[in-house]
Amino acid sequence: MSTKKIWTNGCFDILHIGHIKMLQYARSLGDNLIVGIDSDRRVKELKGESRPINNQDDRREFLLALSCVDDVFIFDSKEEMCNILVEEDIKELIVGEDYINKEVTGQEIVETVHHFAKIKGYSTSKIISDIKEK
Repeated sequence: MSTKKIWTNGCFDILHIGHIKMLQYARSLGDNLIVGIDSDRRVKELKGESRPINNQDDRREFLLALSCVDDVFIFDSKEEMCNILVEEDIKELIVGEDYINKEVTGQEIVETVHHFAKIKGYSTSKIISDIKEK
């Protein structure tokens, strides 16, 4: 019997309840949840020079400490992420609902793309903004 591996990815810079709920949901879809995180260089490129708040090694450890996460890979490019999907034989991935009707990296590699309804009011950018205002 083969193991059903589920993939999700993101920055996961400051963990919040939206991340936790999405990771728990992703894990409920299969036997193993494998999480990809953007490298520090890639987070800077995507989010700006002030990010990430937590470095890639710490972000990896935070995620590995969660019982719903089985493994974490750090990737530095879309190509590297796609290579991991192939090497790990990932058949399903989960992304936020904001990717409905948009291109999803790796969609041509996996069999199924699931969309998760984001938890309103939670985002790392909002948390950082709220801290700066206090």
